[in-house]
Amino acid sequence: MSSGDPHGGASVSRPMRRDERGSAAIEAVIVAPAMVLLILLVAFGGEVALTRQAVQAIAADAARAASLQRTAPAARTSALATAYQALDQQVTCSSRDVALDLRAFATPVGTPASVSATITCSVSALGLPGLPAVTVTATMQSPIDSYRGRQP
Repeated sequence: MSSGDPHGGASVSRPMRRDERGSAAIEAVIVAPAMVLLILLVAFGGEVALTRQAVQAIAADAARAASLQRTAPAARTSALATAYQALDQQVTCSSRDVALDLRAFATPVGTPASVSATITCSVSALGLPGLPAVTVTATMQSPIDSYRGRQP
């Protein structure tokens, strides 16, 4: 008997259980789709968050572009050009809409007023067919200089 061996020199081995073979493969088959689904869900959530941020920035830029003009038609042209150019460059929308509220150009000079731009963008789910689209809408306002001439 060896003094360093706690089992008295005899080797102890566990018999291999044959009914556990393949269990790792079965676990992988069960867990892999769930992990892929989780990864796709996180990616889609990130895409929607980035789209929401971009749409808010585009709405703010469009409202600002409108507020810098002196007439309502010039404000409409400037805001729409700004919004559509930015949407084309920054966001992939399956459908989009730009609405402007330019009634403030009819207020008299010296009266505080502001214009607003509302951007609506539908984002398809990771570009995968069959998944529902998410609609992102943002409305932003920009003040018109109270003492600058303006026309409706």
